[in-house]
Amino acid sequence: MTGKISAKGQITVPIAIRRALGLRPGTRIEFALASGGATLRKHVPARHPGDAWIGTVTLPAGTTVDQLLEELRGPAPVRKRQAAAR
Repeated sequence: MTGKISAKGQITVPIAIRRALGLRPGTRIEFALASGGATLRKHVPARHPGDAWIGTVTLPAGTTVDQLLEELRGPAPVRKRQAAAR
């Protein structure tokens, strides 16, 4: 497949490649230099390692997120204002 670069440096990606990669208007793509040419691929934003765990924790009945976090992290530190009020 071939394409053409416009005077503004824009390219037209052939329909077969757009369909295969799921490219739609506004989709970000990455270019990389390779031996003898360049490659194009769909940009996949970097994700935080914890993102994979979102929605995967099932809490026991009657348990709150705060209770789970306290069990995992230990009790929250007492703030000075709260300590002074006691």
